[in-house]
Amino acid sequence: MSDSFVKVGTIGDFPEGKLKKVQVAWEDVLMVKVEGKIYAIAGSCTHMGAPLAEGELEGTIVVCPWHGGQFDVTTGRVVSPPPMKDEVSFDVQITGADVLLRKK
Repeated sequence: MSDSFVKVGTIGDFPEGKLKKVQVAWEDVLMVKVEGKIYAIAGSCTHMGAPLAEGELEGTIVVCPWHGGQFDVTTGRVVSPPPMKDEVSFDVQITGADVLLRKK
């Protein structure tokens, strides 16, 4: 677990409603802007490791591209199986135009 924030881009790098994968030292992270707020959860499905950035976004729900499991991007919680384990979520901080990330 990291106590410090890491810059992962600028606000313009995260268009509304688009799934985006960023690589941070500890892992792949899925980031998405929904209604103007940027959220971040772990980027690999807890079921079988599918890349969630290749899935679909329905409101605040990301649908896994492999088996259709669903996670709420605002919390990381599973909302539909087959995954049973929630995704790790991250703190997102905006400083000026910079988007910073920290593992919760």
